[in-house]
Amino acid sequence: MFTILLFIFAIQIVYVTAYTLRTILTLKGQKYIAASIGTIEVVIYVVGLNMVLSYLDQIVSLVVYAVGYGMGILLGSWIEEKIALGYITVKVISDAPNYKLAEVLRDKGYGVTAWIGHGRDGERIMMEILAKRKNRENLYKNILEIDPKAFVIMVEPREFHGGFWTKAIKR
Repeated sequence: MFTILLFIFAIQIVYVTAYTLRTILTLKGQKYIAASIGTIEVVIYVVGLNMVLSYLDQIVSLVVYAVGYGMGILLGSWIEEKIALGYITVKVISDAPNYKLAEVLRDKGYGVTAWIGHGRDGERIMMEILAKRKNRENLYKNILEIDPKAFVIMVEPREFHGGFWTKAIKR
């Protein structure tokens, strides 16, 4: 019975990891990769469900199935964070009324659009930066090293049009 429980647990982790990745890839517009994963995912699902239904009189098999489901979500999310598909838009508001932060970030290879904004307490430098998600931590660290008081917001854009990044993104 231990071998069967271990198999149920493993198959559920693989299934839900694939499910999680497929869902994330679908949301990011990677429909062909998502469809390929989905094809494999459904076979794994049917095999796993069949095993659990075969041992429905053993409550431990249902518990192992459920715990494997939770672990699969965690593993799938962890894998997606590591591959970090897509881009982020970073909005930065800096009290420093100069363009030093924008210049330093441009020198590091980031595309930065900067302009003067007017806040409650005076002029601010407003910036928008488009970066690959996998560079998010480095970008955030670079911003705070230069301006520890900077106001930073990160969002994931869904569509792109125009600008010098568009050609590189569509590849």
